Amino acid sequence: MARFRVNGSAHELDIEADMPLLWALRDELGLVGTKFGCGIASCGACTVQINGNAVRSCVTPVSAVEGADITTIEGLAVNAAGGLTAVQQAWIEHQVPQCGYCQSGMIMAVSALLAANPAPTDAEIDGAITNVCRCGTYPRIRTAIRSLTSTTA
Repeated sequence: MARFRVNGSAHELDIEADMPLLWALRDELGLVGTKFGCGIASCGACTVQINGNAVRSCVTPVSAVEGADITTIEGLAVNAAGGLTAVQQAWIEHQVPQCGYCQSGMIMAVSALLAANPAPTDAEIDGAITNVCRCGTYPRIRTAIRSLTSTTA
C-alpha cells in the first residue's frame, strides 16, 4: 500500500512498491499533466515536486515517497491568485513553449528553484534546470526566469 499526498489530497493506493511515481500519478490518479519523456530521468518531462524539491518521477518508486507531499502541474496553482503562479504567467508573457510537451516538467523545476532561491545566477539556473526542450526555447526560458528574479514562484 502506498500512502502520500498529491496536490493537497491524501491518497492510499494498492500498487507495487517499485511502481514509478509517474505511472501512479498518471494511471492510478488520472493526473496526466506530468509527462513521460525518456524513462531514465534525463529529459525532465516527468518532473514533479516532492516536499518542495524538483524530482524526476519516472525513476522514483512510490516506496520512496511514502508520506511525502507531492505537487504536480495540476496542483501548482492551487494557492495562486488568479489561478496561475508567477512562473506560469511568465511562461505565457514570454511565449516560452512551442510544442509544450516538456513545459509542465520545466515549470515544476523552475518553480522549485525560485522557491528555494528567488534570485538565482545564470550558473545556478544552469545547475538546477537540466530539463530538455527539444524545441530549443532555452533563451525564452531564461528570459522568463529573469523576469521573476525578484518574486517567488
